[in-house]
Amino acid sequence: MIHNKVFTIRGMRVMIDFHLAELYGVETKALNQGVKRNLKRFPPDFMFQLTAREWEVLKDEIALSSSEADVSILRSQIVTAKSYEGSKRRSIPYVFTEQGVAMLSTVLKSDRAIDVNITIMRAFVILRHHTSNYKELSERIDALERQMNRKFKNVHEALNALFREKATPEIGFKQSGRS
Repeated sequence: MIHNKVFTIRGMRVMIDFHLAELYGVETKALNQGVKRNLKRFPPDFMFQLTAREWEVLKDEIALSSSEADVSILRSQIVTAKSYEGSKRRSIPYVFTEQGVAMLSTVLKSDRAIDVNITIMRAFVILRHHTSNYKELSERIDALERQMNRKFKNVHEALNALFREKATPEIGFKQSGRS
């Protein structure tokens, strides 16, 4: 469930404030107020506010990921997304990087917050592991592609050489009047 709530924005994996608030069992407003009281703990590489364009793109991504999820998750995410499109939320959401989520544990000190933080940290580790596997696979595919391109280039050159060669002269006799 946490994996569906991690998005890549500005090249960083982040979680949205309202998803975190839902996981922690607090209101988004309370989460953000706790963060604002401790702003020194949240530099820009830990937390930042989305731009209007990023928020529009992210809303589409949330809706898309919801359509692939099971029905119970689908309902909650659609309700969440709609409530933030409407009048309930007047500002663009904040997002938290892995380090920002870890720092939230110093702001939200309930037992549930501790458990959720541990779960989220494990999810980020799993995502990082999958990313490294994809990088290795991507490198292997690129190497295979280069190798195949070299082989096909050699085949192409051989075929061109065959077509450039003069046709062999016909052997045999021709009678006049017949072709």
